[in-house]
Amino acid sequence: MSPRLPAGVVPRHYAIELAPDLEAATFSGTVDVDIDIEERSAAIVMNAAELSIVSARLDAADAETLELDFALDAESERLTLSRRDGGGEFAPGSARLAITFDGVLNDQLHGFYRSTYTDDDGASHTIATTQFESTDARRAFPCFDEPALKATFATTLIVEDGLLAVSNTAETGRERMEDGRVRVSFATTMPMSTYLVAFVVGPLEATEPIDCGGVPLRVIHRPGRAGQTGFALDVAAHALAWFSNYYGLPYPSDKVDLVAVPDFAFGAMENLGCVTFREVLLLVDPGAASQPELQQVAKVINHELAHMWFGDLVTMAWWEGIWLNEAFATFMETACTDAYRPGWQVWSTFCRSRASALSTDALASTRPVEYPVHSPAEAEDMFDVITYEKGAALVRMLEQYLGTETFRAGVRLYLRRHAYANTVTEDLWNSLADASGEPVGQIMDGWIHQGGYPAVTATATDHGLRVSQRHFTLDPERSDERSWVVPLRLRIGSPAGDRDEMRLLLDGLPRTLTGVAGDPVTVNSGASGFYRDDPSPDALAAVASKGPGDRNAEERHGLVDDAWAATLAGRLDAPAYLDLVLRGFVDERDLTVWQAIAGTQAHLRRLLDADAAQRFCELVVAASDDAAADLGLDPPAGGEDERTGELRATLLRLRGAVADHTATIEACRQRLDHPDPTLAAAALGVVAAHGDAEDFAWVRGRFETASDPQTEQRHLAALADFGDPELVRTILEGTLDGSVRTQDGPYLVRRALLNRVCGSEAWDFLAEHWDRLLGIFPTNYSLARMLEGVTALDRAELAARVHAFLAEHPLPQGAKQVAQHLERLDVNVALRARESDRLAAVLAS
Repeated sequence: MSPRLPAGVVPRHYAIELAPDLEAATFSGTVDVDIDIEERSAAIVMNAAELSIVSARLDAADAETLELDFALDAESERLTLSRRDGGGEFAPGSARLAITFDGVLNDQLHGFYRSTYTDDDGASHTIATTQFESTDARRAFPCFDEPALKATFATTLIVEDGLLAVSNTAETGRERMEDGRVRVSFATTMPMSTYLVAFVVGPLEATEPIDCGGVPLRVIHRPGRAGQTGFALDVAAHALAWFSNYYGLPYPSDKVDLVAVPDFAFGAMENLGCVTFREVLLLVDPGAASQPELQQVAKVINHELAHMWFGDLVTMAWWEGIWLNEAFATFMETACTDAYRPGWQVWSTFCRSRASALSTDALASTRPVEYPVHSPAEAEDMFDVITYEKGAALVRMLEQYLGTETFRAGVRLYLRRHAYANTVTEDLWNSLADASGEPVGQIMDGWIHQGGYPAVTATATDHGLRVSQRHFTLDPERSDERSWVVPLRLRIGSPAGDRDEMRLLLDGLPRTLTGVAGDPVTVNSGASGFYRDDPSPDALAAVASKGPGDRNAEERHGLVDDAWAATLAGRLDAPAYLDLVLRGFVDERDLTVWQAIAGTQAHLRRLLDADAAQRFCELVVAASDDAAADLGLDPPAGGEDERTGELRATLLRLRGAVADHTATIEACRQRLDHPDPTLAAAALGVVAAHGDAEDFAWVRGRFETASDPQTEQRHLAALADFGDPELVRTILEGTLDGSVRTQDGPYLVRRALLNRVCGSEAWDFLAEHWDRLLGIFPTNYSLARMLEGVTALDRAELAARVHAFLAEHPLPQGAKQVAQHLERLDVNVALRARESDRLAAVLAS
């Protein structure tokens, strides 16, 4: 049976009334749906799940009220309505469905569910909240739960006196009922998809609204957290103004509430006007948060508010187009954050996200950005690095090729053409093509509808510059003849030292550019293209001896990342890569480049034992000595820019947690309570990597008594970094006894699996408690993300056990992501087998 509803009935308006009972964890409700019956039918089929239907009737415009029979099929999540009078079919025309029902506030963090928090006095409180994407609105009220079936919504909530109630739109009235409860009514929404409906009820507080160009903006939070809302309000106020200007359209609704939810399976959710967040991604004390933590909060807020236009106002027609929502919002979050804090240089930081996408997309198990989606489980597979990071990188590549103003003109055209409607990918390409005059569909279709990407080579010849592409994979034997229309940006060097950029489209065949003098500096100027530069080992050896030349920071990052990919693929050996980064980048002072170097050094450290590991650590420390000395251990009294502080933190982690540098470890012990949160966070990571039981108890105490979300989450993560398997197991057991929230459990397990010392024991814990943990953790993409940790279990015998276990215990969703994790595990096992002894031998020589 197709998961798509039968055609023929179109919803126009929903009037929803819900009465949640927080103590009993139940709710009752009614929904009146104005529909157009477009063709004669024996049944009306809707979506409903985990609801008890009490009654159903149909009021037609020109006929008497019909009582309806109803049948709810749990497996298909369909509610079928038919005439009780045996009168046959429903006639075409306008009508109103009226359905009453009961439901349960579940603890699975989807649908209409309950969340709890403990106040400062130790008392527990419950709230009711929603998470409907992808297909869980049907768990709160019967509906036509498909994105293309847009309608308007008028919500009414009946709540206990004293509870705060919010929904998508502004409150329009409240009425005290005879039993003491309060009926709260909200304005009718714009036409939108069911997955964007939201309501939250509970003992919560709201900040005073601030006026953002006529749009009231608030943060909803648990009591006692008002002091952690200022940063979010500042970010959101900037975003609403910036997006309105960028899109050329005003905010499409009447208010914005940003709601901090104690238990939330996702990062955040773009419900129109009622945006829900994990607390750690909304509430923040700038004086207690590190630079990356502040930047992450800003990016997530900007991502969700970008959706108010691109996703809410204009929505994909079906779930295979989810990349249209998420990739574009990821691109826009970066652009908006760059405008908010230019000093953060977030487009440089975006290189790390692009690298993550390139790494996954080089696997044989990658997928196209867009592919047919049939079921809700398949829709869950779309929420991954290919949709978000690759999709955003492709949007950035296109923007940089077309030009920023031309690209924006195309986006504005797209939004004006399709406001309040649904689209497919070609609609975006058509608008961008109309604005630019470029064959955007021809350029982009290959990038969207086939997985993978090319490596591009440019070689000076007697006839000019020869440019070619090949399909890049981490397993060269799985490379094939696929090709792309590549929007190239090349920089050409000249004997005079000038740098000229050329832009051209490279199709499947090699191309010789005549009249071009000089050698190419890079075939990926600004590292904005979603492809790899394909330098030869000789070219990389030249960088090792002479440095990276006049490449900018993004291009230097690309050079490091491309060389590491060549190492994983067996095209460059590990000693040559190590020589490249330790000799060629000794003068490097850019944060993003050092983050790339540090990540690869941590991976190489895993391959080595005993004397070889010690020698490796000595080389890493020596190569980073000058950079560390330039920065010092502490920020200067006069202050410094935030990227410099995070660079110091990156070097401390590299030298202390990876390279085991005694002086760095001791310095970090002395800085656990440093007033600079970025420095204190780095010190925490180093101490955890080398800590004992006393340190573990101290860190756990900080986690359990934290008064802000960032401090709590930072210390929880550090508990998985300790090197004592018994200590790590004690915090993993918190996922079973409730001391670790279910929303955090999958990510804690992932971090423990990535632990260089304790990963094997973390796997044993996961395998031992598999069924129980799957019953506790949210049933969404977090389970597949948890299994990303297995990629580090790269000893052959353990990897074989992981493969066998997951073959016998498949996840109910996320199959594509799990296949990618297992392939990456195989790549890492092959790297260890190929390079461990070779690298050890070179280090010993």
